[in-house]
Amino acid sequence: MNYWLVKSEPDKYGWHHFTEQGRAVWDGVRNYQARNNLQAMRIGDQVLFYHSVTGMAVVGLAQVVREAYPDPTVPDDPRWVVVELEPLMAFDRPVALAQIKADPLLQNMGLIRQSRLSVMPVRPDEFELILAMGK
Repeated sequence: MNYWLVKSEPDKYGWHHFTEQGRAVWDGVRNYQARNNLQAMRIGDQVLFYHSVTGMAVVGLAQVVREAYPDPTVPDDPRWVVVELEPLMAFDRPVALAQIKADPLLQNMGLIRQSRLSVMPVRPDEFELILAMGK
């Protein structure tokens, strides 16, 4: 199993939107590195859901339920893909970016090193630590 983090602005598509929908097509990714990360996702992989811009915290856990396929929002451009995600659980306590930055064990996390990337891998030890912080 692999672990990932996806970012979304809560005012545009937040955790509450995601849980109301129950399943989401993760579209709109237009960065090659983030696209490559979407292509690497496998069914059952765990995904941290991060509120960016406002809130700036990991707020929940999701899982990949459908692997990469062509992005239906750009049918004439085969470069872009989507995956489908389902929510698993909301965090009891959102894990703020400030907490992540303050933890020495998370200093190499992509969220800190590549702050603008919208889809990124997370190491198993980072994933477990953030999950524990959120419970």
